[in-house]
Amino acid sequence: MILNTELEYKGNLFPSKIIKYEKNLNVLSFTTANGVVLEVTVRRDSILRFRFTTTGIFENDFSYAITKYASRGYNHLEVTEDDKNYIITTSKLICNISKLDLRTSIFDAKDKTLICEDELGFHWEESYEHGGDVVKMSKTAQAGESYFGLGDKPVDNNLKGKRFENWVTDSYAYGRDTDPIYKAIPFYTALHNKKSYGIFFDNTFRSFFDFCSERRNITSFWAHGGEMNYYFIYGPDMSDVVVNYTDLTGKPHEMPALWTLGYHQCKWSYYPESNVKEITSKFRELEIPCDAIYLDIDYMEGFRCFTWSKEYFPDPKRMVKELADDGFKTIVIIDPGIKIDMDYSVFKEGLDKDYFCKRADGPYMKGKVWPGECYFPDFTNPEVREWWSNLFKELVEDIGVKGVWNDMNEPAVMDVPGKTFPNDVRHDYDGNQCSHRKAHNIYGMQMARATYQGLKKFSYPKRPFVITRAAYSGTQRYTSSWTGDNIATWDHLTIANLQAQRMCMSGFSFIGSDIGGFAEQPNGELYARWIQLGIFHPFCRTHSSGDHGDQEPWAFGKTITDVVRKFIEIRYQLLPYLYTAFWRYAEDGVPILKSLVLYDQEDTQTHYRNDEFIFGEKILACPVTGPNQKGRRMYIPRGQWYNYWTDEVVIGGQEVWVDADLDSMPIFVKEGAIIPKYPIQQYVGEKTINELLLDVYYAEGKEESMVYEDATDGYDYIKGRYSLRNFKLSGKKKELIIQQHKSGKFVTTYKTFKLNLHGLPFKISKVEVDNVEIPLKDLKLKGDDTLVLTKEFNELHIIG
Repeated sequence: MILNTELEYKGNLFPSKIIKYEKNLNVLSFTTANGVVLEVTVRRDSILRFRFTTTGIFENDFSYAITKYASRGYNHLEVTEDDKNYIITTSKLICNISKLDLRTSIFDAKDKTLICEDELGFHWEESYEHGGDVVKMSKTAQAGESYFGLGDKPVDNNLKGKRFENWVTDSYAYGRDTDPIYKAIPFYTALHNKKSYGIFFDNTFRSFFDFCSERRNITSFWAHGGEMNYYFIYGPDMSDVVVNYTDLTGKPHEMPALWTLGYHQCKWSYYPESNVKEITSKFRELEIPCDAIYLDIDYMEGFRCFTWSKEYFPDPKRMVKELADDGFKTIVIIDPGIKIDMDYSVFKEGLDKDYFCKRADGPYMKGKVWPGECYFPDFTNPEVREWWSNLFKELVEDIGVKGVWNDMNEPAVMDVPGKTFPNDVRHDYDGNQCSHRKAHNIYGMQMARATYQGLKKFSYPKRPFVITRAAYSGTQRYTSSWTGDNIATWDHLTIANLQAQRMCMSGFSFIGSDIGGFAEQPNGELYARWIQLGIFHPFCRTHSSGDHGDQEPWAFGKTITDVVRKFIEIRYQLLPYLYTAFWRYAEDGVPILKSLVLYDQEDTQTHYRNDEFIFGEKILACPVTGPNQKGRRMYIPRGQWYNYWTDEVVIGGQEVWVDADLDSMPIFVKEGAIIPKYPIQQYVGEKTINELLLDVYYAEGKEESMVYEDATDGYDYIKGRYSLRNFKLSGKKKELIIQQHKSGKFVTTYKTFKLNLHGLPFKISKVEVDNVEIPLKDLKLKGDDTLVLTKEFNELHIIG
């Protein structure tokens, strides 16, 4: 006879006192009297990993987020103890672990100031419904602390006072503050007293972050399962925190082909073939540069992935080649839902090999998406990823498609509560079998990874190009992304700016938005202003649902067309500058866009700025985000900046009014910068680059710039066939000196630089190249402060 059927509700549980300490090289283990174990791993002097178990046993240590290429190693590690704490010391950090309850406090090793401390610290609640624990962590907010990052959240840059959920969700026509949306990036950066640290909570279950919202001086994060497993990353520069997080979760596996950084045109949907040709012909006729045209779901036969509609696209191989001959790369969409149809080879093969996701009790996970009822591949199974990657052979190798766009991979399912798989769906998780509760947030990432593997295989010897809508930390290794189904409103223009900045400070720089808005229809002014922002985003694509009207650059009349052309041309001129920024991102993890706080954290004015951002290292941009505006107020960061349009020098550290009629936007260039530019092309590779234009902005003092170039595609750059030019500019009252150092074996097509000198405070009387005076006529100097000289110089002296 059962007398008591109720489980005891225990509420929050906490670690008790430490009874055992062990050290194994860089892994330190602390066991408490009630069976909690904390494992602290010293990965680097500035990176500590904290991992807790409440059962005394750790699960298999597996993560989709952490890259095997991450840097490791430290200069110093010492563990001591006093009455109250175990003390871990590296060359950068001192970490105290309380003997009483495992609470930690972390200090700067140099000046002993407190960086971060636990409030309640680690605690947990037993989950009787699902098994396992709800794992929790709370920390004390320091005075004046601000928080940034967390990936794709449509809110202001500074997250203080807000709470968020990480559960990848198809959020059609989301709005400001909609949460969650398409991506889960559980990493944030905190800043107080001019010092910055980051926390990456590597837990793929549904997780939550609270930045002093529920309790004023407490920041906390928790997850509905899995481990309390987080990395503490110390700066103290915010830029170093972002770089080290990006190193930990992975930089892009290769440079993007240069054409992927051009302008792209997309719509749901361009079909039939005659419509595609009409659009591409119009670009060439109006001389609006464009590198890629997209085919949405209507190119397929009944929305079946890896098929072509015989009615709309009778000969796709011929069409793709004709588009390529006209300078257009063809990008196609591929979704995860595979139509249930025994006559459809992809479905039949997936079924025969048992590659589709199943429910807990055995039947296949069935869901409705565009093709109707579908099964879904389990991309967490390496064998399934390999199969999926091989499905791209015909599309890429035979037909000639140059890129693939993964959509609906949250995974999105129609007409069900929650718009996704039920929790009981089972996944392989690379041999660590689990439910959808754990695999949901990484499903889209693993689909994108499998797609990337296919394109890498079949695009060879060219570089792959993949775009994904859903992502988890580390997805930046494989793909680019966009911010999902936004709306054609002025507020969404602002949101797009915020999302791109936030993604870049969350390790994912290859990002853009649907220019003009996906849902509803922009007017011409909104579209033009959005293009102005979009040319400064690493991924630059117009995309619309097509339900509400046309959204091509010429759809709003000649005035708007001219503005749009002008700005897309600026994008193409700046391609070597953007490519160089991308090289710094792929090589060192430096974000391509920098919010002002990331650019200058010591200026507290930057901590709450949203609109202004730094593009690359030297260009400051700020979109106009309201109708009928002839300009705007904006904050100019510290230093001196040239107005891009007028060359007027503005002193930074203040808010100023900037004129910006519809054919203009606020753009500034840092003094001392050297900005490389290409001639305007209708598509990348249309012209041979015969001369590199260098816009040189005079400064009294020193500044460094660089330009990275390679063959624009292929893998020769990995073997050293690249060209990296480092420029050092030194300005004096009557002299400007530019030194150049070149590395790499790639030989550029151009032989000369054309220097365009901005803001020179003197009249040029003499020019010396490598200590030899050159007659001014030989430099084509016409008194307009431009001169042409060989690209091979080491030192240039311009004397007044």
